[in-house]
Formats: sequence, C-alpha cells, structure tokens
Amino acid sequence: MSTRITTIYRVKADAKTIEARARGIAVEQSVEMPVEPIDDPFVLENVLGRVEEIEDRGDGSYDVRIGLASITTGYDAAQFINMILGNTSLQDGITLEDAIFPDDIVKTFGGPNHGLEGFRDRVKASGALSATALKPQGTPPATLARLAYDIALGGIDYIKDDHGLADQSYAPFAARVPMIAEAVSKAGAKTGIPTRYLPSLNGNLDKMRQQMKICRENGIDGVLIAPMLCGFAQFQTIKAENPDFLFMTHPSMAGGPMAPAFFFGKLMRLLGSDASVFCNYGGRFGYTPELCKKIAGWCLEEQPGQKSCVPVPAGGMELKRVPELLNFFGTGVILLIGGSLLSAKENITAETAKFCDAVRSFQ
Repeated sequence: MSTRITTIYRVKADAKTIEARARGIAVEQSVEMPVEPIDDPFVLENVLGRVEEIEDRGDGSYDVRIGLASITTGYDAAQFINMILGNTSLQDGITLEDAIFPDDIVKTFGGPNHGLEGFRDRVKASGALSATALKPQGTPPATLARLAYDIALGGIDYIKDDHGLADQSYAPFAARVPMIAEAVSKAGAKTGIPTRYLPSLNGNLDKMRQQMKICRENGIDGVLIAPMLCGFAQFQTIKAENPDFLFMTHPSMAGGPMAPAFFFGKLMRLLGSDASVFCNYGGRFGYTPELCKKIAGWCLEEQPGQKSCVPVPAGGMELKRVPELLNFFGTGVILLIGGSLLSAKENITAETAKFCDAVRSFQ
C-alpha cells in the first residue's frame, strides 16, 4: 500500500462543475487516461489519485484535496514536481496551494543540510544575518573582487553572486570565483568577521560539479542555486553530493501556478534549501506582508525530519527599513540588501557597516 501526498489545489469553479474538475485533477496527476478501461487492481488501488475533500471557499473557488501515491514520484525531485503539478499547471484557474508530505517523501529529500543554525554558525552569529549581492552583469572579475572586499570590510555576513552572474565571457566562473574568494578572505582577516562568499552555480550537472570543485579549492562552503533554472533533479543531486555545503536558493522563474508560500516556504525547504530567497513586501514584486509572513513561518516552523530553512526577504531592502523588517520577521532571517547598498559607491564600506550594525542591534 503506497503512502499518499495530500495536495491542496485552489480551483476556480461553480457548484455544478467542481466535482468533475476535482476528479479530473486526480486522474491527470496520476494515470492520465480514462479510468474505466483500467482493470489492474494495483493501478486502481495504489496509483490512481483520490479526491479526499472539496471545500467551498465562498468566493467562486474551492480547495480540493487530492491524495497522490508517493511511489509515482520515483523519489526523484523532477518527477515529484511532475506528479504534484505537471499537466495541471497547464490548466486555467488552478493553483497548487499546499501539500502534506508523508514520512517517506520527507526522508527521501531530507530538507536542508544545515538550515538556520548552519548559516549562523558559519559566521559565528546568533541572531539575524546580513547579506548582499554582487552586481551588475558585465563587470570584470577584478572589479567584482574589489567590490566584495570593500563590502566585506563593512562586516557583512554573506556576499552572494547576483543570479545573473553565470559563466559569461566578461566574468568566467573559473576566473571570478577565486579572485572574489581571496578578496573576501583578506577583508575577513582585517575585520575578524568571517564573511562568507556564495558563488552562483549554473549550467548542466557536469558543469556545476566542476564549479563545486572550484569552490572547494578556494575554501568556499556555500553556493547560490536557482532550482527552477538548473532543474530540480540536478539540485537534488548536487545537494546530496555536497552535504557540507550551504545552499541558498534563488526564486528566478518561480512565478506560475504554484502558491508562493508553498513554493518558497515548504517545497524549497523539502528539497534542500538552507536559505530561501523570496520577494519582500514593499519592494518591486508586489508581495503582501501577509504572504511574506506565511513564507517565513513555513520556512521556520518545526517539522519532523527537517531542519529549518532561513527566510531571505529580498527586493526593496533599504537601511532605514531594517528595524521595521526585523520587528516583522524576527531574528531568524537573512536580510538581503542590493541596489540601495551598491548605490553608495565609494562610501560602500561605511554604508555596509551601518547596515550590519542595524541588523546586529537586534541580536
């Protein structure tokens, strides 16, 4: 008897059509054919999706709970996404709002390697953490390294590549990463603060493995990765092969028929994100405070068999917002500041120090 993943879909429908739509999702996400010709008892009992509950929300939409057999995922991250959303992502008026994972799914994917405590331990911190991104694209490695050095002198906890920095001709990964790692290390030797650098992985699995080798050779123990770009199965593999690394996940291409709270707060955590970057309220992406609170809550809530995942609100971060955001999110968070810090130019070290002091005042 297979265990079941309970998926919860928000479906726009009326009372006359909702039962048929619910059955349609259960079939589409399991056997993907008319049920009547199926006469194999194993398929009918252990594979066919089941409608568990339909709840009328009273606003022209319904929450539909469907039980999907865990064995259909093959315990592979890409097939897991295929089974919980797959073809249903192509249908109008349906959003995957949430899912409840059975023990075998949690055990297979494992969740974060290190989570919140891992991010804190690497920089010898106990409360909220600070981070920024190296930008813009087109900047040569020596300039990026100098920028990282100046920021690290300000005492920031984490410096990540912007997700747009890949392996372009103007800043190849193999040239860029050693220079930035050395610059950050030199700054840390001066400040006594063990600032960490997170390069951005990109490309196919072979290429990312080579990039991980470069990271190790340069004393780096954490990376940025965008699972929707590189692929969920590749993320699963790289994470499993490097259990000593921190993985911060980037949200690029995460828009679509999957509720943001579920994607950033539960799915990324299940698949192994130690820190999940998401769009902050008050920024340029339109997320509400309520949504951001839900994402952060799901990242951090107690879950058997999973470490916590650090919520990383980003976009629209400014120094003046630090007290507001730490009062809102609490100290189990990484505040990621970008453009407003980089705008300081020659004063970037001093501006970074102000930002870090504001964050650490809430320890």
